Amino acid sequence: MAIDLDDYGWPGGAVPEGGILGRILRVDRGECDVATAAGPVRALSDSQRAQSEVAPATGDWVLLDDDPEIGALISQVLPRANTLSRRDPSEAGLEQVLVANVDAVLIVHGLDRPFPAGRLERLLVIAWDSGADVAVVLTKADTRAGKAADEVAATIRAVAPETPVLVVGGDEGLDAVVARTGPGRTVALLGESGAGKSTLVNGLLGEDRLAIGEVRGGDAKGRHTTVSRELVHLPGGGLVIDTPGIRAVGLLDTEEALDRVFGDLQDLSAECRYADCAHDTEPDCAVTGAVGDGSVDARRVVRYRALRSELAEQRVRDEERGRRSRRGRR
Repeated sequence: MAIDLDDYGWPGGAVPEGGILGRILRVDRGECDVATAAGPVRALSDSQRAQSEVAPATGDWVLLDDDPEIGALISQVLPRANTLSRRDPSEAGLEQVLVANVDAVLIVHGLDRPFPAGRLERLLVIAWDSGADVAVVLTKADTRAGKAADEVAATIRAVAPETPVLVVGGDEGLDAVVARTGPGRTVALLGESGAGKSTLVNGLLGEDRLAIGEVRGGDAKGRHTTVSRELVHLPGGGLVIDTPGIRAVGLLDTEEALDRVFGDLQDLSAECRYADCAHDTEPDCAVTGAVGDGSVDARRVVRYRALRSELAEQRVRDEERGRRSRRGRR
């Protein structure tokens, strides 16, 4: 089955020499499903010979060699336009690339569960750092009262005033999500297990192609039904990447995190009387003053203080790990 790689997001220009061009659809234990002009192929990944320190990720553009003994082999990962990355939960300070070459990121949250504002902040940092367009999608609106969606949307706007919020329940609201896709455009879904990512993909496909897991009745937590990041071509054009649910959302750059989510409050902080102002009960605090005159949402300041505290603790942990590592090397 021939494939038009323009439909799979190829940005155009001369095709690199030295192999067969393709885009990774899925990475699975050292093997990758790759879309090529001749059709989909299963290829081995040889990171020692070909990619050096760049391990292939879903969404990557690659070159393939046809090895006479083992078949298709990824020989080169082409330069990425961007990546959606987090701090590797198993290796402090290292980057874990979730997906590559995305045009938009949709942060998905199910309305059948409590809304964790802190998690949203971290997911927003990861999404914004990719340079892609970002929006939040609230799913399962058909299982809760409309008022619940309004309340959650209001909290999101307090945390990220300029981030669009889309509400989906069944087929209702899908058009707004479809509008963010398009021919050759890649959209990645990000969120915890059971948030409704796979259901959203099936809605965009118009068929139940991806497996959907059950959620626990007590806390609406879901199982990891999606176990790998998979790029899916939509019938109306465009591509969507379903990702496994994320439990740990580690940030790579703590100061950048604050600037990304709370840049306005960071600027206000410079006007406080005290350089180490906690923006709580200190006199002449510009941040609490802005809350008092109504120009800043009080919920936003609460989240700002919480994230500052969390990132300060993270820096202490990183410094301690660094000291232990240096002692170990000595």
